[in-house]
Amino acid sequence: MDVRRSAERYPGGDPQAGIQSWHAFSFGPHYDPGNLRFGAVIACNEERLAPGAGFGEHPHSHTEIVTWVVEGELSHRDSTGHLTRVRPGDVQRLSSAAGVRHVERNDSDSPLTFVQMWLAPLEPGGEPSYEIVHGIADSTPYAVPEAGAMLHVRRLTPGERTAVPDAVHVYVHVVRGEVSLGGEKLGPGDAARITDARDLAAQAATGAELLMWEML
Repeated sequence: MDVRRSAERYPGGDPQAGIQSWHAFSFGPHYDPGNLRFGAVIACNEERLAPGAGFGEHPHSHTEIVTWVVEGELSHRDSTGHLTRVRPGDVQRLSSAAGVRHVERNDSDSPLTFVQMWLAPLEPGGEPSYEIVHGIADSTPYAVPEAGAMLHVRRLTPGERTAVPDAVHVYVHVVRGEVSLGGEKLGPGDAARITDARDLAAQAATGAELLMWEML
């Protein structure tokens, strides 16, 4: 198990424009050849947008983009015609395939925080697609078969335990709260990269929210 702390993430964004970003993997000008991916995950970015701030239209290709809103409301528009608002508890996925463009903004009067995770597809190309699942339940994993991955959302009460999936690769990101995992204490923004996970469990020290990727 390789633990990466929140303080180790690469800062980014444009604070003067109301955009603050923290990157868990090599990203943009923060090139690190030893930190390019784990399993299918090639990016795990925490984004904070002030009211009225956002990312103008920009392209993506050959990437599965999964977004989890922590607080606030994300406005999404893409070149395939989707116009949606993503709220806490929703899972949004944009399969960029051979190419798509999109806009992400905070059009509300409140700050917006979201975690966006990029996964490498098993095969390049194809047609772009979009999906949003409103109010996903902890008991319902969200499958991204294009990347050979499955997302497990866990919301824990103090003292509650949850099993970590047995898998070749598991990426655990702590959205909020504190948990114990494999003898390590993890807080908000911390992550664990687990290879050949077997019989592991996370226990919440406080109320906590986890995103766990189960991968080939």
